[in-house]
Amino acid sequence: MKKRYLLLVAFLSSCFTSICIGAESPPTMSLKSLAPTIANRIVVGAVEECTRRGYNVAAAVVGKDGNLLAFLRHPLSGPHTVLVSQKKAYSAATFQARTSRMQSRADLSFAPGILLIVGGVPISAGGYYYGGVAVAGADPKIDEKCAEAGIATVEEILEFSG
Repeated sequence: MKKRYLLLVAFLSSCFTSICIGAESPPTMSLKSLAPTIANRIVVGAVEECTRRGYNVAAAVVGKDGNLLAFLRHPLSGPHTVLVSQKKAYSAATFQARTSRMQSRADLSFAPGILLIVGGVPISAGGYYYGGVAVAGADPKIDEKCAEAGIATVEEILEFSG
């Protein structure tokens, strides 16, 4: 009885592997993520752009999973900018959309960790999606411009890293 059971399990496993996964393809997938140096360049570029414009801000970069990869805060920015920038980046990353385009989504207003305030921008280049960046501390439209400036500092690297 036990031998028949083991044979049946082995047969079903091989059928599942060849039908569902494919005999030629390995049961893994490749993912691209931002290197720490790239994530740091993005936050530095974003904060520098806002500082140049006369604003003291914080910037956060999160990966596609929403986890924090890099953070930078101007010493004179308000304490609220820490959490606000991280939540905006999380929102942009997990929805793969600008927070400026999600403001009307009342159904998301109570979702944990979501903050639908302008200033969060998804990071994608060369056909790959990497995460999100957000800035907090300036006028929200300026926050978004600074986040875009942060991405622009590494855009060429991301485009040609594929």
